Amino acid sequence: MPFVVGYGIAIIGAIIAYRLSKEKMKKRKYIIWGITLMLAIAPFLSFAIGLTYAVIAENGWAALIMWYIFPLIFVIGLIVLLIGIFKREERKEADL
Repeated sequence: MPFVVGYGIAIIGAIIAYRLSKEKMKKRKYIIWGITLMLAIAPFLSFAIGLTYAVIAENGWAALIMWYIFPLIFVIGLIVLLIGIFKREERKEADL
């Protein structure tokens, strides 16, 4: 069951990202989650989903669905990362 490893790494990556982003500013959370989506979640989750679908469909070629899932999740992670990088800090009215 190699797809269990993919799901496990994706879940562990999400847990670590949650721990790292806990009690941080929004900008930092976007950066952490963007990097996590691109590096930990996208490749392993797409691999696991592709293999799971191939087993269900009983066709090895069906696993190529991961070629569509990976770029989709990766681009979402890139967008989240860019939002975190270019987001302006919110100022409190007391600081003005």
